[in-house]
Amino acid sequence: MTENPESSFPWPDERIVHYTAHRVPQGLSIDGRLDKPSWQHAPRSPRFVDLITGRPTVHDTRAAVLWDDDYLYVGFWVEEPFVEAKLSERDSLIWSENDVELFVSGADGYYEFEINALGTIYEAFFLWEDAYERGGYSTRPEFSRTAPGAKPWNGVGFTSHPRGPRLGFFNWDLSGLKSAVAVDGTLNDNADRDRGWTVELALPWSSLQLLAQGDGRAVPPRPGDTWRMDFSRFNTYREAKPAEDSGGWAMNAHGIWDSHIPELFPYIHFSSSDVGTKG
Repeated sequence: MTENPESSFPWPDERIVHYTAHRVPQGLSIDGRLDKPSWQHAPRSPRFVDLITGRPTVHDTRAAVLWDDDYLYVGFWVEEPFVEAKLSERDSLIWSENDVELFVSGADGYYEFEINALGTIYEAFFLWEDAYERGGYSTRPEFSRTAPGAKPWNGVGFTSHPRGPRLGFFNWDLSGLKSAVAVDGTLNDNADRDRGWTVELALPWSSLQLLAQGDGRAVPPRPGDTWRMDFSRFNTYREAKPAEDSGGWAMNAHGIWDSHIPELFPYIHFSSSDVGTKG
């Protein structure tokens, strides 16, 4: 594991991805297909790497981010020769299948989204304990410690986070979220080889306002603003040895088996230029 003594986090800041999100001239229709001109012109992320080691992965995975005044748009391109998904009930344990995941961080907490190739989604919201009372979240019924699905949360692998504990709200839903999946192949039929699948998301800025509460950031962002977001993929399979495949891949590594470390999320810089005229 690579240690960064300056930050106490298991991956150095200089190896975290910086990505520029461009504007779309008009809203996108969300159908899971990333063949629209805006997605074709959007800069794609670097190929995802192993979550722990940062080494190359056997299949190609990339993401892209776009935005307008109403929505944050995210697309995933997922290469997968045998596309499989069985879980169909919302908020099932999607990470137990092959999935892709998005995290969006604010000063006081962060949002988690997961989706499988069936289009089944899982959502959760996390608040840091040190902000729970100070930020006024404790007065909101949806964030009551006794709300359905609420429980203490201490990360996955990085359980000694310098900020301390957090609360997870596992029945929380992002209002107005749009999501869709398109499979390039035959789902759950391994008699042939598939090319993979794509995911298209639209997250309303009006609902992401909650993440701006802690530091008063502009929503929608102002050109030049920077947010932290994480983009990952988890697989039930592993690449054959001698590859060191953890089964978790991300836009940049975390140095440990844990997606819940906002300080290691990629930097997303919001540009004022339209995607078709990016420069």
